[in-house]
Amino acid sequence: MSVTSLQPADKERCLTQIERLIHSHTFRKAEALCKLLRYLANHALAQPGVPSKEYEIATEVFGRPPDFDPQADSAIRVQAGRLRLKLHDYYTHEGLSDTVVVEVPNGSYALNFHDREMPQPALVPVPASFQLPVEPRIREKSPRAWIIAVSILSLVLAAALATVATLSLALNSARTAKRSESTASGPLRAFWSQFASGPEAPWVIFSNAAFVGRPETGMRYLDPAHDSRDLILDHYTGVGEVLAVHALDHVFNQLNHPILVKRGSLFSLDDARNNDLIFVGSPAENLTLLDLPGSQEFIFKRIESSPHKGDLAIVNVHPEAGQPAIFYPSDPSQPLVEDYAIVALVHGLNPARHVMILAGTTTIGTQAAVEYVCARDSVEELLRRLALPAGAELKPFEALLRVKVTRGVPVGIQLVAVRTGK
Repeated sequence: MSVTSLQPADKERCLTQIERLIHSHTFRKAEALCKLLRYLANHALAQPGVPSKEYEIATEVFGRPPDFDPQADSAIRVQAGRLRLKLHDYYTHEGLSDTVVVEVPNGSYALNFHDREMPQPALVPVPASFQLPVEPRIREKSPRAWIIAVSILSLVLAAALATVATLSLALNSARTAKRSESTASGPLRAFWSQFASGPEAPWVIFSNAAFVGRPETGMRYLDPAHDSRDLILDHYTGVGEVLAVHALDHVFNQLNHPILVKRGSLFSLDDARNNDLIFVGSPAENLTLLDLPGSQEFIFKRIESSPHKGDLAIVNVHPEAGQPAIFYPSDPSQPLVEDYAIVALVHGLNPARHVMILAGTTTIGTQAAVEYVCARDSVEELLRRLALPAGAELKPFEALLRVKVTRGVPVGIQLVAVRTGK
């Protein structure tokens, strides 16, 4: 079903499918992506064959100012990449039986609708020579007639079983092809190759800070100077870390490589020596990072002087021209609208192992850092900045991201700076 030749009834099916997607479990809480999906759908149905423009999406959907420059800001491309991943996730899980498929082709902002082709069972004709004898002969109860009838029935049954086997093989081939289509793209495979090529699964270590209190009465960070360690609740984490682990699991599933997940409070130095590690969360909450070699160019630090006293920020150790020495998130007393995060590949305790750090100053920044390295378009942007030759192994680097936040959702991620090991 092509968008350029839709009938009124088809348009109704398309709009119904968009509502099904928006209210699905997959798109739940993804408000920015739902808004983008509805906009692209309305545009595609109103102007068939005419793709939306990046500038229009930025200003009309995400409220960017009129001076928005698509060349300098990749936020819309990142959102489109996230939408493609969400659609793929939906149609490979919740939407397996949906008859209308919605797609956003790579490199375009044109929404496509088409009917899903369902496999039809093949009908195997029975040769005329295999037809059952006429009723009078069966009534004669001739031994020869019975033998012929049983033989024919056996042949028909064998033909039916062969048909079932053929259909089963066809369905398995279709599933295999589907899995092949869903494997990770070239940029994602290049970026994650060191973590997805070995025989062992990498460990994903997510932060779970030391809290005191109770959820029903209120929780706060442990104050070692005043709180007993016996009161620690170390089995809570942020929503950003939860969504981050989900995104990593999705990408590594595409890479056909498992991951193992462990909370930070259970992490040991033996884990660091024996495994490739992906840390999700900053050292302020993922305290085990404090025991390992970490980032050197962009460092998390609690500010001790006013007006940001007590705030967690990212120190820019060697500022380049025009860059601040410290990157602060939004004022904690105000709704979070901006955060900063780092993506860093560093040397671990064991030189044979790899360590990736994905962390923001808040849980939403951490979510954004992981989503950035789990989307094809943004990973491609990072690899370009790293000037990684085709087929080469990724070397240690540190990247700083600026994250725009709306109602607790990262809606824009900008690559601010990249530093490579000397």
